[in-house]
This record gives sequence, structure tokens and C-alpha cells, in this order.
Amino acid sequence: MRKREPRVILSFPATVDAMSMESYSAAHGVPGRLIPLPTAISAGCGMCWCAPITDREAVERAARDAGLRVSGVHEMML
Repeated sequence: MRKREPRVILSFPATVDAMSMESYSAAHGVPGRLIPLPTAISAGCGMCWCAPITDREAVERAARDAGLRVSGVHEMML
């Protein structure tokens, strides 16, 4: 089992935004990965971007630069 650590979670209103974040991140070296949305968060598509909390600024900047719709930015232990 993975050790629980503080993470930044970006939730998206639509699956296309989540998938676009994955593509953009792979092309630009943005840290994190696509995961199922934790049950504590409600959003439109059921997928979210998860990254170490220390990378919050980089992840938020990447979503803005990619022109993605983000429904929420959350910090939680995962």
C-alpha cells in the first residue's frame, strides 16, 4: 500500500479536460497523474489530476497554459 502524502487535486467538469491535462502534462513534463476522483470531492467527470503538494503552482500553471476548465483545486492526503 502506498504511503499517504499531501497531494494537490485538480478536478474537471468534463472528461475531455482531464484527458487533455494528461496529454499536456506528458508533452511538457508536468508532474502528477490522472486518477479516479476521490469520493470526498464532487465534480463533473469522475477523473482528476493528482500531484505532490509541492508541485501545486506548476500544475495550476499547466492547466491555465493548456486552456483547460478546472472545476476545483483541492489539497488532501492520498
